[in-house]
Amino acid sequence: MTFALRRLVLGATLLAPLFLSACSSDDPARTYPKLSFDYLSKLRLNVASIDIDDTPPALRDPRDLSILAPNKPLDALRQMAQERLLANASSGHAVFVVDDASIVPDHDKLKGSFAVHLDVTTSDGNRTGYAEARVSRTADYENDGPNATRAALDGLVNGMMKDMNVEFEYQIRRSLRGYVQSGDAPAAVVAKPVQSETLPPVVPGSAPASGKPLPTGFLPGTL
Repeated sequence: MTFALRRLVLGATLLAPLFLSACSSDDPARTYPKLSFDYLSKLRLNVASIDIDDTPPALRDPRDLSILAPNKPLDALRQMAQERLLANASSGHAVFVVDDASIVPDHDKLKGSFAVHLDVTTSDGNRTGYAEARVSRTADYENDGPNATRAALDGLVNGMMKDMNVEFEYQIRRSLRGYVQSGDAPAAVVAKPVQSETLPPVVPGSAPASGKPLPTGFLPGTL
């Protein structure tokens, strides 16, 4: 083999892994379907209305990459509440709040942390129930281009939303069991869709405005 041919073979050998990596992970034409949860069971609550707090959670880490995800965690969590929670009574009110929706890089990993809570109050604003759900996951992260990063974020968000849907339903049925109707229970009123609005921040675990203690059985759920 001539010297020139040996150089050609060596160059092709060195470049092949880079070429294959670029083809497999950096695909600018890739599209990501929007997440939907309307195929999951509905959580019918004994309240007259449910709002979604549209206030973004405080940014806890400047490295947060969640905004780059094809399906942004904050939007996915709100979508979960929109599609799964139903108001099915004539009195009472509930507010769904996203407390954390972050994904941060840590060396060769992505670390995701999602947290939400649901407050239930009477018509005059006294808190009568509370439930909280938290999930976390890690995923491998090569940081080899923006499209590869989007693909990694999408996989992590999909996995975490599967976890969250399971945990959220469990905590609702556990901590707010007195407010959850069975699927075949007769509706007191026509089920109302969840509304979204910007609300003042709610501090998890804070006492009701009236100072009255929470009823037994409606303490915050923990993992």
